[in-house]
Amino acid sequence: MNIFKQLYKSIYSPKDIALFRFQGIGKTILYVFFLSFISILPSVFYLGSALTTGLESAKTIINDQLPDFSIKDGHLSAETKLPVTINNDNFTIILDPTGAISESDVENEGNAFALLKDQFVIAAAGRVDTYPYSMVEGVTIDKGKAVEFINGISGMKWIIIPVAALFIYLLASAGSFIKVTVLALIGLLLKNLLGRKLNYRQLWRMAAYSNTLPVMFFTIMSAINTTVPSSFMINWFVLIIVLSLAINEIPKPKKVD
Repeated sequence: MNIFKQLYKSIYSPKDIALFRFQGIGKTILYVFFLSFISILPSVFYLGSALTTGLESAKTIINDQLPDFSIKDGHLSAETKLPVTINNDNFTIILDPTGAISESDVENEGNAFALLKDQFVIAAAGRVDTYPYSMVEGVTIDKGKAVEFINGISGMKWIIIPVAALFIYLLASAGSFIKVTVLALIGLLLKNLLGRKLNYRQLWRMAAYSNTLPVMFFTIMSAINTTVPSSFMINWFVLIIVLSLAINEIPKPKKVD
């Protein structure tokens, strides 16, 4: 059975998930990587879209709406005594020479570009990157140079996006393997409760395919940009239910008289 048919079967069929316990571990590992790839597609799309739109918005706003500023000796100074926040097409530009705004505040804005007192922050698609001004110590940056810098990033976005996507994929894959491993450990308890004879390797394979339904659900929710309340609890509840149903499909050992 090819990997796409396994994906389809794993969404609705605990019986097929139970049968997958006999397949090679290499194919199961490949399936975990495949699910991880599917799960990051909306994040990578929104990252690329936010980066492209945000850079254009940032360039326009810096030129036309922000007060004069400069970055020198690792610190930001500007012709304002209060933080300046500008919202434009679901993208936020922040200028704060006072130190009042933190990295977490920028993250809460969603898609944002911030010049803070000691660092430059980009937030997009749930990811936050910070760059301290000390990286360019000895260089003075003003509005004109900031626009030049943004133009430089725009020219490199087709390199930045794939590198960021690879990083997101590696993190997602690591998280998936940890999740499957923990679920398989839970499966040891479930198989005892249900009176089935299974070893950990078989449970690990079944746990990998039990992850299909929640991954597809949350990927769709992410694609339509919808937040699911209590997503962590829902995710694990569905995982345990699907694995329980799959374990229950395995025949009970025959009793010896």
